[in-house]
Order: sequence, then C-alpha cells, then structure tokens
Amino acid sequence: MIVAGVMSGTSADGINVALVNINQAGSRAGIAQKSSLKLLGHSEFPYPKQVRAAVLAAMNAKHAAVADLARLNVLLGELYADALLKTQRQHGIKAELIGCHGQTLYHQDQPSSFLGTKVAATWQTGEAAIIAARVGVPVVNDFRPADMAAGGNGAPLVPFLDYLLYSDRKIGRIVQNIGGIANLTAIPAAASANQVIAFDTGPGNMVIDGAMEHLYGRQFDRDGRTAATGKVLDEVVAESLKRPFFSRKAPKTAGREEFGREFLSEFLRRCRSAHKQDVIATATALTTRSIANAIRRFVLPCSGSFSEVIVSGGGSRNSTLLTMLACELSKLDLTVRSSDEFGLPAEAKEAVAFAVLAFETWHRRPSNIPAATGAKRPAILGKISYA
Repeated sequence: MIVAGVMSGTSADGINVALVNINQAGSRAGIAQKSSLKLLGHSEFPYPKQVRAAVLAAMNAKHAAVADLARLNVLLGELYADALLKTQRQHGIKAELIGCHGQTLYHQDQPSSFLGTKVAATWQTGEAAIIAARVGVPVVNDFRPADMAAGGNGAPLVPFLDYLLYSDRKIGRIVQNIGGIANLTAIPAAASANQVIAFDTGPGNMVIDGAMEHLYGRQFDRDGRTAATGKVLDEVVAESLKRPFFSRKAPKTAGREEFGREFLSEFLRRCRSAHKQDVIATATALTTRSIANAIRRFVLPCSGSFSEVIVSGGGSRNSTLLTMLACELSKLDLTVRSSDEFGLPAEAKEAVAFAVLAFETWHRRPSNIPAATGAKRPAILGKISYA
C-alpha cells in the first residue's frame, strides 16, 4: 500500500511530504520488519512568509480570534493538499492513503485547572476533509488525542517508527530527532516495544531559530555558520538548564508553551550585551547540552548499554550543532550517526512516521507505545476523513 505522510513541525518552517510503500502482508507483527516499508520519494515546501507568521502568532497565543483560527485550519488544509498533489506529480506516484500530523498550535500534556476541572489538551490544525476531497483518498489525522484519552501525553509518537527501523539484537541505540523541539527514543539491544524509553529532551532548533530571527532577521542559522563564529556563554547555559522541565522524569513532552516566546525573551535577557554570534553559539550549546544531560540522567542509568546516537530532523543539517553534540556525547562513549546512513533522509523521517501510523490506523491496529507516552493501554490513533 502506498501511503503519503505529511508533517509540519514546531519550527513552522513548512511542509514535508513522504511517499512510502508499506507491505500489507501479515499481522501487526508482520509490519515489524525493516523490509516492510520503502521510501519512494519525499518533498519539502516552505510556508509562505505570511502563513508562517500567522502560525507562529497562533502558537501558545494568550489571545486569538476564533475566526482567524478557523480560517487558518482551512488554509493549512489547502496547503497540505497542494503539497501532496505536487509531490505525487514530482515522483509520478499516487497515494492510496494519507497520514497528516497537522500543525501543532497548542500542546499541554499535564492537566491544569480549567472551568472548575483539570484538563490536558492538544491541538493540531489543518482540515483533513479538504485534503481528502482534493487528493481523492482517505486521510488519517489528529493522532494525539487518542493516546491522551488513554492517559498518555499524546507524544512522542515517532518511537513507533524508531523501534521499527532501528531496533537491533546486538546494538543499543538512541534515536535523537532535532526539530523545533528535540526528542529521543532509546532502544536497548534486543528490546521489546515496552522496554523503549522516549521523551522530549528540550529545545531543538526553536531557541536558535528565535534568536536568529530576533538578532539577524533570518529564520535559521544555515549550516551553523553563525554559531561557529561565536563563544558559548557557559553561565547562561547552566542557568537555563535549571528550568524544572529538564529535571522532570520521563515521559514528558514540550513545545512552544515551554520553550517559545517567553523562554526566548528570558534567554536573551540572560545574554544581555553579548555579541550576537555568542548568543547563537549559546543557544546551540543549550540544545546539545540538554540532549546530553537527558541521556546521562534518564537513559543510561535505566536500561542496558548504548553505543550509537542516530540523529535526524532539521538540526542534523547544522554542522556546528552536530560537532558540539558529538563532543558532548563522546564523554558518554556514544557515537553520533545520521539517519541518512540507514537509508532514511533526516528531513523525511517524521513524515514517514505518520505514513506508518496512518497505515496502522487504517488496519485498526494501535500504534502508540505506552512506555513512551505514559498511556495506560495501547490505542488506535487518529480520525479518518473519507474522500
């Protein structure tokens, strides 16, 4: 079955589409074979500047017009459909099913008081009915609420793919995605799915991108060139790492609610009159040290031995970040590798993940990993819009 996966992450830089051939043979155990899926093609589409600004403004907004949010839902549905149709034309491949993560506007995994009760909530926008109507095939979307209804955090969900691709009988691996938020999946050698550890480690590109926008008027630090010319302000990194999130045990998730506008303002205040390139170097070091700290505190003491860290996501294209990360992880006797080495381009991985999750939903099979999300039970994820 050819399934298209669509992903737009917390960096809100655009849309990734992956076309994946997934072997339908066998039971759920049958899909847990590395040979059962093949990436046929993938494409990336940046958001128009005004759309990105609207998405960022809507994320974790204290006040937002309901009409604007409703219109944004429709507009993103149209953009996702455009991206899918263009990707199909580019590769000459027609999808039979679509899995669309949508654009996260809000994610609160811990219950808090609201109108006299305590609720946890998540919201991914982008109208699936529009995608189904325009592309002409069913769409699975809104994956996170089913896991939260089962008592989970609604994230991370990509560990299902990580376990499928990277589990090994002899080698313990940590799969580290660096998008807007950084998250890991730790898979001990010969582990079963319920032995997987997964959680968000903290900011990935989010603080770097925010600082670049504020200081240079650019969306990101291309190849880490700006950070490479700066000096890390160690005291700022140390102070930032005192934030309670970093000491919370897994499972845990984060988003712009944790590391968005308010965190960036505080981070820039701590940097005070430092040179601009030093601020970017410090933001990059915050990402790498928070990842290394999370592995040291919450992964290595818990289960088995690990030798490799497989990096994916947009941050894997930042050579300065990777150099810093490799330096930090070498102290833990861990070697850094890229997901590209395993045949899956770093920027396509999360889109592939939601193609796989959609495939599981279509076949009425659960695809959360309770050990990763904290759910009380396995859950069939997502909602289906028919063409």
